[in-house]
Amino acid sequence: MDYLSEIEGKQAHDPMFLEKMKESSSSSSSCLCVPGPVIVGAGPSGLATAACLKEKGVPSVILERSNCIASLWQLKTYDRLRLHLPKQFCELPLMGFPTGFPTYPSKQQFVDYLEAYARKFDIKPRFNETVSQAEYDPTLGFWRVTSVGVKGKEMEYVCWWLVVATGENAEAMMPEMEGMGEFSGDIRHTSLYKSGEEFRGKRVLVVGCGNSGMEVCLDLCNHNARPSLVVRDTVHVLPQEMLGTSTFGLSMWLLKWFPLRLVDRFLLIVSWLMLGDTARFGLARPHLGPLQLKNLSGKTPVLDVGTLAKIKSGDIKVRPSIKSLKRHAVEFVNGTTENFDAIILATGYKSNVPSWLKEKVMFSEKDGYPRRPFPNGWKGEYGLYAVGFTKRGLLGTSMDAIRIAEDIQRCWKEEAKHRLAFTNSLLHQSSSL
Repeated sequence: MDYLSEIEGKQAHDPMFLEKMKESSSSSSSCLCVPGPVIVGAGPSGLATAACLKEKGVPSVILERSNCIASLWQLKTYDRLRLHLPKQFCELPLMGFPTGFPTYPSKQQFVDYLEAYARKFDIKPRFNETVSQAEYDPTLGFWRVTSVGVKGKEMEYVCWWLVVATGENAEAMMPEMEGMGEFSGDIRHTSLYKSGEEFRGKRVLVVGCGNSGMEVCLDLCNHNARPSLVVRDTVHVLPQEMLGTSTFGLSMWLLKWFPLRLVDRFLLIVSWLMLGDTARFGLARPHLGPLQLKNLSGKTPVLDVGTLAKIKSGDIKVRPSIKSLKRHAVEFVNGTTENFDAIILATGYKSNVPSWLKEKVMFSEKDGYPRRPFPNGWKGEYGLYAVGFTKRGLLGTSMDAIRIAEDIQRCWKEEAKHRLAFTNSLLHQSSSL
């Protein structure tokens, strides 16, 4: 039997739900009381939390606005994408990657892993349900979550716990640039970029020098396009591997024995020996070390997969910030102007939590992230939780999912005791009549 159908049947005979939800049910014809948490988002964060909860005997309902799990990975990433970190740092709780997978799994391999993960833990999200509002009702002591289906049908879910798993990459960030409406070529975000094949022979300007921007430039080169890269800020470029192992893995190991500033210094020395002085090619480094910068701002260093060699050879041109766009050209802040056929915006993503969560204590209205920094941003008040907002990738996601499941399980056990006592009291009253 479908989990939600089972809930609908049980709630009609659950005296506690009937008592608590008498008012709520009368206000909406489509209202469902969920005994476990409602999880918003069926990406890796939502799946990991649901699996950890299930392992502890706590059911959950996942609401997903798209038509599949991990919609960012399946629908909004480019074809050549691979995990930038070794697979052991990207595993979700309770299930590792298949032994035959390479060190850096491809996009499709990671999607296959997530689908197998959902099957293993029998996770069945409710797809095509966009959460339009979630708000805590202090009178009833429940969260009320409203979703809108593809045909505009509204559904209200009422629950004790709400897990926000929409993550850091919910919406594409589109920068405002003077003359965007005038430019006659194609302007698109990397969420709409699949392959350099369609840009073969074209002059393409990539805006943004993070891991995505660097890799898109490399992909364009490999398809005989003519890419240029806008570098608007300082950036740390590190080799993906050093001393025969992954740079990330080596960093994590060194941090067990040495202070962060010494590990940063080591990484920069080895990077200079392997890559040379990146500032010579227009990629000046920040004053802070890569790990310190990551901890303070969340800005991830670029792990080079071959792009730097193309920059050194001149196949990829480095350009300064954009001043304005013309009909067929781009004017840069240094006064130069060049013609381009297309512009790819590798300008990242942002949280969309403030647009639907009516809560101002746990989440910042400015950026949609928990106000408390890692590792304390996973828990709020009144049964509100956040997973996937650590700025520490899938490793941070797994840590949050485990903590959330453990916390909800404790509450679940206490609630079960209260329910049992309440039910026994009703049975005792009815038997004495």
